[in-house]
Amino acid sequence: MTEIKVDCTGETSPIPLVETRKALKKAKEGDIVEVIGTHPASRKEIPMAVKALGLELMDIQEKDGVWKIKIRR
Repeated sequence: MTEIKVDCTGETSPIPLVETRKALKKAKEGDIVEVIGTHPASRKEIPMAVKALGLELMDIQEKDGVWKIKIRR
């Protein structure tokens, strides 16, 4: 199992979602992708995309306007 970190801090839509999808394509089954960002719309879009792809949304945390989303492939 590998953990892939995607830092999209300061990026606006659609960059965080695009970078998340790229990381998920590279990930093997069981790998964890952690996405970090600040764009509010992307914080909502990424979990919706994860659900649509049938993947596991492990955790969402937000502190001081910075969010982290963990996804298991």
